[in-house]
Amino acid sequence: MKNGRTQWTKTELEIYILLLCANADKVEREAEIDLIKSKVDQDVFDKVYRDFSEETQENCLEKIRENIANHQYSHRELERLRKEMNAIFFADEKYRPMEQNLEKILNNMLY
Repeated sequence: MKNGRTQWTKTELEIYILLLCANADKVEREAEIDLIKSKVDQDVFDKVYRDFSEETQENCLEKIRENIANHQYSHRELERLRKEMNAIFFADEKYRPMEQNLEKILNNMLY
């Protein structure tokens, strides 16, 4: 962390984004968390989850916005991330309005 700001690797940023997606409806379901954990080792997940758990959704979005600027994402990487986000949104087989809204916000930030 520099100057009070969190700086993540691409993987950490993506896990943080996926955690936000899992929490979009204020309920993190086991299937959503398990899907996220399958993408990274336990230590990285725990580190990012601790940081995520301490923030409001507004602060999470600000951290994401700051960190996106630190990384160059290719179109292919963004498409992969978007598919992963959708997998989280649909892990419970429901696509709630809060999830739809968050998806729009994140798409605006990423693209």
